[in-house]
Amino acid sequence: MAAKEFVIGVDLGGTNLLAAVVEPEKGEILGQAKLKTRAELGAQVVTERVAQAITQAMEKAGVKRKRILGVGVGVPGPMHPDTGVVVCCPNLGPTWENLPFAENLQKLVDLPVTLDNDVNVGAVGEHTYGAGRGTRDMLAIFVGTGIGGGLILDGKLRSGFRDAAAEVGHVVLLADGPLCGCGQRGHAEALASRTAMEREIRAALEAGRPSILPHLLAQAGRDPADPGPIGSGLIGDAYEAGDPVVVEAVERAQYYLGLLVASCVNLLDPEMVVLGGGVLERMGEPYLEPVRRVAQQHYVQKADAERVRVVRAELGDYAGALGAAVLAKRRLG
Repeated sequence: MAAKEFVIGVDLGGTNLLAAVVEPEKGEILGQAKLKTRAELGAQVVTERVAQAITQAMEKAGVKRKRILGVGVGVPGPMHPDTGVVVCCPNLGPTWENLPFAENLQKLVDLPVTLDNDVNVGAVGEHTYGAGRGTRDMLAIFVGTGIGGGLILDGKLRSGFRDAAAEVGHVVLLADGPLCGCGQRGHAEALASRTAMEREIRAALEAGRPSILPHLLAQAGRDPADPGPIGSGLIGDAYEAGDPVVVEAVERAQYYLGLLVASCVNLLDPEMVVLGGGVLERMGEPYLEPVRRVAQQHYVQKADAERVRVVRAELGDYAGALGAAVLAKRRLG
């Protein structure tokens, strides 16, 4: 093999960051390091923490810098891959606006750096090593606090004219519907994300409807009146217990996620739609089957509808780091 035979992938999140040394042919992770992001300390400190995680991952892998081709990073916000400039990262704070992140990180780690959106790199990871292996056209949809998408066409990541392709969380599904985090109404993210479920659950609890969720929150050491995120784990527990408040909220989200999948399939006709993120990881196939059923009901081309595979993601928390490593190999090699 060539001297520079490994790449590093970084998944930068609002709470945690993960760096992994990857052997790109097989997608084998040789060493990894996970740190708290500490977004409240600002972009400079977070960049230093990314560099620290990269160094730790190389040490754990036993790989020297001279054998690393470069670093790929998935960032949680819009950015420009060609320039390495982050437009903004709402989850990381105002110090990230128009930040030359790739240049700044490159100076710290003495390695070439390339960037992309975190959902895009997750899609690349699933396409290369996960559920989408072998497909030509694939759409990935990740459901968590929000909803993001990544699009693979003809085997390649499609970023779009303005590096803004596959923002599926902002497909309008219900005119004048609930307010989305972006400030507009009726978007998929406001109807089918975990945040949307939590909004419906909180409204039902405030209306006095009986639910086991306050008890579950108390068991977890949480104040039931705390307006903070409930989380996929507790939602899943209450759903599996048949709690009517949670079941209604989940079924509503499943319905709108099915409509989103159908809209995307009618537009793109991909071979596969990969669904991932915290909600799908926690609730699994029982959550996915109603989504699949609603989607197929709304396909325009109903013949051979089952040939469009709607499946769960396989890589979990590693999709972003692995996908970022793939992009580093492709762009820097």
